Amino acid sequence: MSIDARERLDHYLVRLGWARSRRAAREMLASGMVRVNGRILRKGAGIGVKLVPRDKYNYTPERRQFFKTYADIKFGKDVMTFERLDALFASPIISHLLVFTDLETEKEIGVATIYLEGKSLAFYYYAFYDLNYYARNLGMFMMTSAVALFAERSCKNLYLGTCYSDNALYKTQFAGAEFFNGFRWSDDLDELKFIIQRDKKDLSQHLLETEEFREKFYGGDLEKMTDASEFRVKVK
Repeated sequence: MSIDARERLDHYLVRLGWARSRRAAREMLASGMVRVNGRILRKGAGIGVKLVPRDKYNYTPERRQFFKTYADIKFGKDVMTFERLDALFASPIISHLLVFTDLETEKEIGVATIYLEGKSLAFYYYAFYDLNYYARNLGMFMMTSAVALFAERSCKNLYLGTCYSDNALYKTQFAGAEFFNGFRWSDDLDELKFIIQRDKKDLSQHLLETEEFREKFYGGDLEKMTDASEFRVKVK
């Protein structure tokens, strides 16, 4: 496995971590997330959202085709085949779906696949939506609505997927955003941007072997880095 591939297993996963109380979640919404995303939420006025258990959602041929058409346009022709799409919707990685509806036409215009584990975590996975709603920022509205919903439900963590490039940095705009850097969860966005820029180069060493990274973000202190990590290896 190349260094680049190995490190891509190590970091980039983005999560939002909130206080456990409902009051704290509401304070976060009032002081952070809504302030950042108020424009997006206003552009989505008239769009309803409902959390539906997977076994209550009918994966019809029409919906299947809608998801495939979206995937072909966004990801490339047959990057997501029908077989892969069917496997996704049959997988235990989907426990619920967030279904978005145009309240005026009562048309289903978007679906986000979700994995829930009580109030411990929610995983926002694939999103499929009607690209005719692009001008209303429907894709961003869907993610923002998920953040609002799970914060209101006092979900401890919401995982928003990976952040491999500058184009994915929008996921870090929410209050409480953290990313996994390979040894700890970090809220230092300058650190994330450093890693993204570093990965555009030909790599010959692991991130932790990079002196510039250690000096810039941890003062060159390896003990500080190990203390910050929750990982421990028992040495015999």
